[in-house]
Amino acid sequence: MDTINQIIEQLDLEANLSLEEIPQLDLYMDQVIQLFENKFANSKRNDEEKVLTKTMINNYAKGKLIFPIKNKKYSKQHLILISLIYQLKGALSINDIKTTLDGMNKKIQNEDIDLDSFYTSFLNLTKRNTADFKEDIFQREKEVKDEIVGGQDGQSRYLEQVLMISSLVHMSSLYRKVAEKLVDELSMSAETEEKRPK
Repeated sequence: MDTINQIIEQLDLEANLSLEEIPQLDLYMDQVIQLFENKFANSKRNDEEKVLTKTMINNYAKGKLIFPIKNKKYSKQHLILISLIYQLKGALSINDIKTTLDGMNKKIQNEDIDLDSFYTSFLNLTKRNTADFKEDIFQREKEVKDEIVGGQDGQSRYLEQVLMISSLVHMSSLYRKVAEKLVDELSMSAETEEKRPK
């Protein structure tokens, strides 16, 4: 599995939309799409895949994953939210993302959050996550090779790949399940807050 190194290099795992790359001026939808396509092009599985489309953005707006736009333009805050959605949609349902970001949307509209500071914390964590991931995936690759003992070379390589895929998907599933439970807690907290007398 000497391809793991190549795969990691191709994926450009460090790619994130930094605060410096987000324009201070509001952008039209086509400009937003172009910004994301340019930034995350290497993370696509193939050339036909789109990082972001008009339909996706419209669905985020209709589903209230982002607060309403003004004059068909997207603010810096919208771009930060879309960047978070881009990361979250790899593991969470649209409903779970809405639950996760609902409070944030309200805080943005009430001007009750330092969104730049929150996003900087998110970016700091993604850098550390990426470093941890690289360390972990090479350890996992070693463990997979240790598990596959004997067999023909062609057969061993195939079995190694299947075992590695299974192991990665299992690990991803474990993380996703914990994230979903945290989303459920957010949802219950929001319901409790709504029932509280004002």
